[in-house]
Amino acid sequence: MKKLNVIDLGNCAYDKAWEIQKETHAKRVRNEIPDTLILVEHPHVYTLGKNANAQHLIAGQDYLRSKGIEIYNVDRGGDITYHGPGQLVGYPIFNLKDHRESVSWYVHTVEDVLIQMLADYGISAERIDKLTGVWVGDQKIAAIGMRVSKWVTMHGFALNVSTDLSLYDGIIPCGIAGKGITRIADLVPDVQWKDVKERVVDKFKLLFNFDSFVKSDYRCHSNERSEEEFPMRTNRDSSLVPRSSQRDLFEGMTDLILSTIPSILLSSTFLKFEIVDYMINNSWIKNET
Repeated sequence: MKKLNVIDLGNCAYDKAWEIQKETHAKRVRNEIPDTLILVEHPHVYTLGKNANAQHLIAGQDYLRSKGIEIYNVDRGGDITYHGPGQLVGYPIFNLKDHRESVSWYVHTVEDVLIQMLADYGISAERIDKLTGVWVGDQKIAAIGMRVSKWVTMHGFALNVSTDLSLYDGIIPCGIAGKGITRIADLVPDVQWKDVKERVVDKFKLLFNFDSFVKSDYRCHSNERSEEEFPMRTNRDSSLVPRSSQRDLFEGMTDLILSTIPSILLSSTFLKFEIVDYMINNSWIKNET
């Protein structure tokens, strides 16, 4: 029986959710828990992946402070993105050895989860060649940024439900210029937050062939809010977390997330890594064999 564990953190500060995600990942690597899907809504935050271009953060300190936006450098692939109220963020912590040892298959399947869920609302969403995420025309409705270590996934997707899209003005989302951003509420004005979450879980169960799922009672207990409200958090000091050191790229030689090292070096017997031939937001994902 393949069982999916679903943890709904509610509204949770990014740093606390990140710690929960890392702890869950470590437990899944040790096979102490089944595949787990963490669902969360964050306060305002910009996150930069390991290969992010700092110039894609165009907001100044005054803007960040006035909007209460925090900044974090994180260990996923990809560039810069926004998380905030009204956006459903999902962190699948899945062991791909129990599914298919293919990062490209995994990312496409997560995209299919969102595409099929949106189709339930009558929204025609699709992929765009060579770009990750889910798109409605030339407007991105869901961003995707992943990391895979020991074939266990972390980080995930961010789906705009009723997000305040003006908060994207402070960045070049995912480093992609010339594309727009949209949300479900602009296309389905009466969309309900709870219904979206339930449909997302149902699609994960269907497309990843889980026999059942169980919902955890665990809650973040930070910045709780009712399911019907999406309050704006303002007047918080921004917090810049320093970039990880270069040593973090190796992390005990368990994984690499790089973008510019020639493939010939990656075939070196010294590194002993398998090249996973897929790009996530223009960042190579490497997974240890």
